[in-house]
Amino acid sequence: MKQQVRWAATQAVLRAAARYGVRKGDPQARLIADPRVLADPTPYFEELRAQGPLVRGRVAFITVDHHVAHDLLRSEDFHVVNMGRNLPRPLRWVEEHTRGGVLHPLQPPSLLAVEPPTHTRYRKTVSSVFTPRAVAALGDRVETAANSLLDEIDGRAGAVDIVEHYCARLPVAIIGDILGVPEHDRPRILEFGELAAPSLDIGLSWPQYQRVQRGLEGFGHWLTSHLNYLRRNPGDNLMSQLIQKSDAGAHLTDVELQATAGLVLAAGFETTVNLLGNGIDLLLASPDQRQMLSDRPELWSNAVEEILRMESPVQISARVARTDRVIAGTPVQRGEMVVISLAGANRDPSVFDHPANFDVERSNANKHLSFSAGRHFCLGAALARAEGEVGLRTFFERFPDVAPAGKGTRRETRVLHGWASLPVTLA
Repeated sequence: MKQQVRWAATQAVLRAAARYGVRKGDPQARLIADPRVLADPTPYFEELRAQGPLVRGRVAFITVDHHVAHDLLRSEDFHVVNMGRNLPRPLRWVEEHTRGGVLHPLQPPSLLAVEPPTHTRYRKTVSSVFTPRAVAALGDRVETAANSLLDEIDGRAGAVDIVEHYCARLPVAIIGDILGVPEHDRPRILEFGELAAPSLDIGLSWPQYQRVQRGLEGFGHWLTSHLNYLRRNPGDNLMSQLIQKSDAGAHLTDVELQATAGLVLAAGFETTVNLLGNGIDLLLASPDQRQMLSDRPELWSNAVEEILRMESPVQISARVARTDRVIAGTPVQRGEMVVISLAGANRDPSVFDHPANFDVERSNANKHLSFSAGRHFCLGAALARAEGEVGLRTFFERFPDVAPAGKGTRRETRVLHGWASLPVTLA
């Protein structure tokens, strides 16, 4: 009963409001609940762009303007959104009193939901372990893991779901190394990640909400046991190092360690599985670009940036004004929210020439905002880039004649953007 009450307060009300807003043409509601925008957001981006750099909706502003998005993500005058904070007071009371002990990526102590000085302390501690050298070492591991996974599917006849057999399993192998997860437990990490993926969305249906809670709760229980195991049996992994640092200097509490590990799972899995799937799909549809990468493999790094720009694994972010501000000539009052369409900003024609064209030679492809910007710039960006570059290059070198084998299925999530399944033939 408590879970149903919580769903009603945090999701059902917003779901009903968004559906009503879609009928009224509200831009934010369309982003949340319009199936046409989910299927093809490009026309929606251009409608918003034609209305100006900052568009007012019923409950929030929204922008697809690259310059505005870039400045907002870096601004000290705006803070990140906490799930429940912007609800009406009675619903906020319900949310606070039905929360239980389940950690959520959009609530403290998650790095996604805190600001300095707390954010500074978390990030400094995590960065002391996730050093460039450590990330580079993980990058070396990616190629080994990629080749091992490709060995398993090499020679298969007929259609292969490349998301299930490769795109999802490669990041799990790397996350498993980071978190020190035994091989036998890694399928559970994949299961938790898939269940919890919609947790960043709002307006979830009751079945979706139940699946998310099952994923978050399951991961929380497993993680408590796993962190205790690593304390007793520290290994050569980054999570063991983070535990040792925290225990020695009280840098992170147990709850903060769990939130950090949860974010590693969510960000590390979701960004990479979507990057790989989106990249394979784009390159299957662009044989000229594939040929260019075959002839000039030094372009793979830039190709990953272009894939991130074209099909951002994370589509949306949001910020709330700390003070009254004027943004692009529009007054924004303290407490008002601005929804930032990262995907829309990545297709801003004032920054990217012919933004709808997929071009692995694009000189400024790395100007995308897919990893956010400023103090909340993705800590795992370098690793995600390495996984994307090595994972895609290795795949297409192994299977140069890969071809689509029917229609894939997009994920139903709004914030995260990728493929649930993508059938291909390998030869």
